[in-house]
Amino acid sequence: MMAQLQQGGPDEKEKTTHTLCIFSFPFLDLLSRIDLDELMKKDEPPLEFPDTLEGFEYIFNEKGQLRHIKTGEPFVFNYREDLHRWNQKRYEALGEIITKYIYELLQNECHLKKVTLPVDAIETEPKSFIFMSEDALVNPDKLLVLIHGNGVVRAGQWARRLIINEDLDSGTQIPYIKRAIEEGYGVIVLNPNENYIEVEKTKAQIQLSSDISDEPAEKRERKDKIQKETKKRRDFYEKYRNPQKEKETMQIYIRDNGSPEEHAIYVWDHFISQSAAENVFFVAHSYGGLAFVELMIQREAEVKNRVTAVALTDSVHNVWHQEVGKTIREWMRENCCNWVSSSEPLDTSVESMLPDCPRVSAGTERHELTSWKSFPSVFKFFSEAVKAKNSLVKPTPTRRSNRIKYEEF
Repeated sequence: MMAQLQQGGPDEKEKTTHTLCIFSFPFLDLLSRIDLDELMKKDEPPLEFPDTLEGFEYIFNEKGQLRHIKTGEPFVFNYREDLHRWNQKRYEALGEIITKYIYELLQNECHLKKVTLPVDAIETEPKSFIFMSEDALVNPDKLLVLIHGNGVVRAGQWARRLIINEDLDSGTQIPYIKRAIEEGYGVIVLNPNENYIEVEKTKAQIQLSSDISDEPAEKRERKDKIQKETKKRRDFYEKYRNPQKEKETMQIYIRDNGSPEEHAIYVWDHFISQSAAENVFFVAHSYGGLAFVELMIQREAEVKNRVTAVALTDSVHNVWHQEVGKTIREWMRENCCNWVSSSEPLDTSVESMLPDCPRVSAGTERHELTSWKSFPSVFKFFSEAVKAKNSLVKPTPTRRSNRIKYEEF
């Protein structure tokens, strides 16, 4: 390249030099391309939001729909046009309020009690919690265990988006809880996404994290120099993109509950396995299905001995990736059913390439709606499972003429 540079003319030299500059600084960001004049036309409002539904001027009506107190209109995400980040923060703030609201419904309307985890937690350590009915551990007949999916949802929820945009029935586990109690089940509601607490970093921790580097000193100095050059542009840009600089936080994980999988195993060991119920049932949505399968892998004999039937709703488990053994796959084929998103009518058999459990349509193509749409079929499946267990005949979760025959691969 240097030989070519010496032989080339002024234009060639300028072009090559420009090329060298670009490839010499690959870590420069694209801030120089941003039209700061356009950003300066408006400042982002403060990231300060109400801490109650009434403060947001919203309320759940008699149908369980979130509506504006004054206009009666559904929730509007784009409250301020062209301020997506601010609108998103507003949506998240409302979501946190709704999470607390659902907790209150679980306790006041469903009469569940809140139980702290770990069971032997000391006052100063991070804690999580689950909800359970008063008879969850002593009901001699039936126990229902509910596991939601991954993400922002917490105990008692299937999907935050449904709660905000549709209604409480479709987005929460409350219909399952109420029907279970009416039919004589004890109930345990897991909280698999409550894995850690966030605390603000001290200045010393922030400095320590920025100082840690395995790069050679010369390279680090060169990089620092370039970063200082771009810092001015970044700070100028940040004034308009992020006027309220958010605090730097660190995560402190909850003992023995640091992941959905750990949480499911912990609740099994300390509660479900200690219950008196002859028949234990699970409803597990999305990632909750993966957590249940992991529980089976870790506690295979116990689960087989205690669990009568498992209803999965659009579960994301994978028997190959999770390295599920043959004996578990055989048990799942006989005792589990996965209601999946599909355009087919409810309970229609759906073909699968995985040799685990029957898959049937949930009667909807929307992933987040599968638990709600399959609601009546799930309890019918459980009822048939009890009858089959008592008569030593396995239940048929799908239409007999369409039931899939699985073969070992």
